Amino acid sequence: MSSFFDPTNTKNTDGDNTTNPHVPGEQSRQPGHWQNFAQKVPAQLLALLAIISVQMGAAMGKELFSVIGPLGTTFLRLGFAAILLLILWRPQIRGLTRTQYINVLLFGIVLAAMNGAFYSAIRYIPLGIAVALEFVGPLGLALMQSRRVKDLVWAILAVVGIFLLAPIGQGAVNLLGMGLAILAGICWAGYILCSAKVGHSFTGGRGLALAVAVATIAIAPLGISNGGVALLSPQVLLTGVGIAIFSSVIPFSLELEALRRLPSRVFGILMSVEPAVATLIGFFVLHEAIGLREILAIVLIISASVGVSLDATAQHQ
Repeated sequence: MSSFFDPTNTKNTDGDNTTNPHVPGEQSRQPGHWQNFAQKVPAQLLALLAIISVQMGAAMGKELFSVIGPLGTTFLRLGFAAILLLILWRPQIRGLTRTQYINVLLFGIVLAAMNGAFYSAIRYIPLGIAVALEFVGPLGLALMQSRRVKDLVWAILAVVGIFLLAPIGQGAVNLLGMGLAILAGICWAGYILCSAKVGHSFTGGRGLALAVAVATIAIAPLGISNGGVALLSPQVLLTGVGIAIFSSVIPFSLELEALRRLPSRVFGILMSVEPAVATLIGFFVLHEAIGLREILAIVLIISASVGVSLDATAQHQ
């Protein structure tokens, strides 16, 4: 699963040292120690570490399902992520425009739905398959916005990959899990559209921090109902902090820095290998084995994502 950061909007969310004209008096803050460390690491490695961090967070979350369920895990992830991001970015709540409030509210609702659907999906299907299916959302959005006949090739590859995962035959992928993963992908497409609006009116991660707080409130009734008193367990709470750090704070920071030095084409290709990384982490950490048909499906979806990334960049040059 992708982190909260949207690579398509780096120009809007980049935390440079300027004042955002839409947020009077709000200065972008970038911790100096982090900047010094990040600049010594190759940008490609930062992007790959971000992917690994996200998927490790998802694997940690899945191991909590037997205790607090997927929605309880979603609540903890978003809740602790909100706390950490609010501390990191210290966004202003008062004095925002009506449009900013609406954009943050919509963004938060989409975040809650996306994370809830994804965690619910990996309860039924392997992590790598869920991440591959989730890519259908942003991939479909990119194809819908394209007018190039060539992009039909990438669409066909993605569709074939989905059909290969269809619940047909022995050892087929769970249909409910597939549906939830695709729903998470649709929400991811909505996330991209919402983050574009939020990115235009907030510097750095301030809009994101507010949106994650809204998402926490939105998912709270279902999460508390799903998790119950087990949510108060010290071990569960500590794991929740770890999930938030691995799934949100670390990858957000790594991606933000990587995008300062990487062309969007290269970053898009690197992000496209996320299903493969998820498959490996699912195998080694969660002991999830998948068959040749599922591997082929993931390869086709990755190929479609890489193709769209390359074509989209060429189209804008």
